[in-house]
Amino acid sequence: MIIQIQNLSKTYNAGENEVRALENVNLNIEAGEFTAIVGPSGSGKTTLLNMLGGLDAPTSGSIVIAGTDITHKKENELINFRRDNIGFVFQAYNLIPVLTAKENVAFVMDLQGISTKESNARALELLEAVGLKDRANERPAKLSGGQQQRVAVARALAAKPKFILADEPTANLDGKSAENLLDIMAKLNKEEGITFLFSTHDPRVMQRARKIITLADGKIGN
Repeated sequence: MIIQIQNLSKTYNAGENEVRALENVNLNIEAGEFTAIVGPSGSGKTTLLNMLGGLDAPTSGSIVIAGTDITHKKENELINFRRDNIGFVFQAYNLIPVLTAKENVAFVMDLQGISTKESNARALELLEAVGLKDRANERPAKLSGGQQQRVAVARALAAKPKFILADEPTANLDGKSAENLLDIMAKLNKEEGITFLFSTHDPRVMQRARKIITLADGKIGN
């Protein structure tokens, strides 16, 4: 198992009221899965992904990733853990505007202390894998939304993570760009065994997923 979640709950305080975003969630994800978490807005999808990414702390329960319990890690430990183990792809591409596509992809490797020569070479390999090697020296403003999202996928892969969390990655893309992005992700999953976990409303993602997890009111459905 690459992800093991036990009795995970998250409660937020909203004035005098408490909002139960997740309630006693139990979930296992095996390495190499291509899994979609689905459910209506407010069902807890993004909250769950934020917990898995160490971006938010649970109220109770535990999260074990690749054998490491991240539930009570300190923030500086989580930063290093995320950098080395988890790739993120968000609906807002979150590219650094002053950096080229290649520099955006290489950035995480630079943080890991990998040499510039090696990080640049791997960045170009990853851009080639997502069909953008010829746009390596372009800044995000010169790229379409679909191209920026493919750069984001390449960046997510740069640190050779244990798995990739993709939060509504097709939400801001037109139909063709979304299909192209999903083709790339499915190929990386099949050929390289990379684990993908999506939160999505997109039926195209659901059709490609080999496992679907339904969330409703913070609970996993049957």
